Amino acid sequence: MDGETKKIEVAMIGAGPSALAAAVYTSREHIETVLFEKGVIGGLAAITDKVDNYPGFDEGVEGMELAMKLQNQAERFGAKIELAEVSNISKNDDGSILLETSSGNYEAQAALIATGSDYKRIGVPGEEEYYGRGVHYCATCDGAFYKDKKLVVVGGGNSAAQESLFLTRFASEIIVLVRSDWSASEVLVDEVEAHEKITVMKGVTTDEILAGDDKKVAKVIGTNKESGDKVEIETDGVFIFVGLKPNTEFLADTDIKLDEIGFVKAESDLMTTIEGVFVSGDVRSGATMQIASAVGEGATAALKIREYLEERERSKS
Repeated sequence: MDGETKKIEVAMIGAGPSALAAAVYTSREHIETVLFEKGVIGGLAAITDKVDNYPGFDEGVEGMELAMKLQNQAERFGAKIELAEVSNISKNDDGSILLETSSGNYEAQAALIATGSDYKRIGVPGEEEYYGRGVHYCATCDGAFYKDKKLVVVGGGNSAAQESLFLTRFASEIIVLVRSDWSASEVLVDEVEAHEKITVMKGVTTDEILAGDDKKVAKVIGTNKESGDKVEIETDGVFIFVGLKPNTEFLADTDIKLDEIGFVKAESDLMTTIEGVFVSGDVRSGATMQIASAVGEGATAALKIREYLEERERSKS
């Protein structure tokens, strides 16, 4: 790798559904587009066993299949995917955007941050092994698979309370494991604890998630912190709601403004605090954390990028 800075029109950081959708739009209009991905193309969608609420797939679609279709479509129009990690992003004096990556430096006329977010893990045995096979982090995405089933929910904040209530639409019984005490709002806690389908077990840790002979989740092992006794709960699935972690570590020393959790702040046109750098999808502050909305935002960001490039071109003449 030499020290030459490569010049491109549009750089997209991340290659999940939002960035891939944006790349379809920009590439189709013959705007040179390069996506930088350090992990899995398709993001969280690609490692989701089945996506059941994405429009156009009446029987649902495997996450990897959806990711591949989005990738193939973007590449068909000429988008390029570079397997590289972006370590810094800044603005040059001439208004272009400088990206420092593991495959060299790139200078772009505009950029899109679409690195998504990741679910916080509790870090117990079985959590990673059975992800998508009984371990879930999104009730809206996966709750419908558990009609008339028994579920365990892990967490004590607002999201755990809200998602527990949502899951009562499908599950016949829900056990909520709260490690210490509720941190959710009192109104939500009252509603959860009064619901006939929900049993709350406070002061119970989640120690291990076990599978049955079919390699799907069958049991959760925990510990009652007060008595020290082991707790075993048979279940058809485990939903973990202990927060989200935005993939924005590389922005820590940049001029891009983040919210208190670390998500990227944006104006109504999806522009960040660096002119010419846009944001879309799950990494944006206030995002809905749904694939369909991430794709829609990607398309919107692409149109805003086109407008921005056209304005830059007019200002030069």
